[in-house]
Amino acid sequence: MSVLLFVDQSEGHIKKSSFEAACYASKVAALMGTTAEAIVLGQVADDLTALGKYGIKKVHTIKNDALNQVDAQVFTKLIADVAKAVNANLVIFSNNFNGKAIAPRLSVRLKAGLVSGAVALPDLSNGFTVKKNVFSGNAFAYVSITTDIKIISLNSNSYSISTTEAVAEVSEFAATIDVAKVQVTATDKVIGEIPLSEAEIVVSGGRGLKGPENWALVTDLAKLLGAATACSRPVADSDWRPHHEHVGQTGLAIAPNLYIAIGISGAIQHLAGVNRSKVIVVINKDPEAPFFKAADYGIVGDAFEVMPKIIEAVKKLKQA
Repeated sequence: MSVLLFVDQSEGHIKKSSFEAACYASKVAALMGTTAEAIVLGQVADDLTALGKYGIKKVHTIKNDALNQVDAQVFTKLIADVAKAVNANLVIFSNNFNGKAIAPRLSVRLKAGLVSGAVALPDLSNGFTVKKNVFSGNAFAYVSITTDIKIISLNSNSYSISTTEAVAEVSEFAATIDVAKVQVTATDKVIGEIPLSEAEIVVSGGRGLKGPENWALVTDLAKLLGAATACSRPVADSDWRPHHEHVGQTGLAIAPNLYIAIGISGAIQHLAGVNRSKVIVVINKDPEAPFFKAADYGIVGDAFEVMPKIIEAVKKLKQA
């Protein structure tokens, strides 16, 4: 019996969300009286023994260039093989694009109950109950899993990362790799930007900025803070900004430590994608903007007057 974590990686580097999931997996394993192990697919440049710092005891690797590109069907089979080999009765994913694609398939293959979007450790006092977000983060549900094998996908930024001085054992897992049914012939990459899903700080703009020519108010502050940039749906639909920056119910759901919204009214569709942020700062000249009800801090003022002052203040702080 063990807990198995799927470690998500991109271009040879482990994603931040996997470190959070590793800490979560190790804590759940401790509650269950067992140990946490991990599976890493593809060629990874990072030191995998360092996963021991996050509570992982053993790392199973399958090093093959064909696995550098995620194929949900191929990955599902390999993860299932490892889960059976180590007698894992709980498999944990990050609730990101890859986790959402693989976890349901693995659930069917292993006949395992699945809870996606977990936000807390499971309650083992009376069975196995997992707390998760529902209704776009406006409520919680407590779901009991009764199957022998269980699967959880963890929402990003919902469990704190802590480290020790431990080192993980790394071993190669012998597996037969199926040929992917979908062949990727080309990939267009966004270069030089912080991925929104991994960003600690996000600076976002809306229609209140009046046009793309004013977007320096967002990008200048983002550069100073080492933040990612985002936008509301009307901005993306108007081609002021690329669609991969659109956050909200119909865009990307994010959970940074700090979300700064400039000139965004805060419609419920937008809030659905950002309401898991630890701290929300809203800058809007309309004191009745709905976003102020969800904000931790708010500035009622014209962005064209407020933002230059904020940017200048941040510059002075960084130079101090």
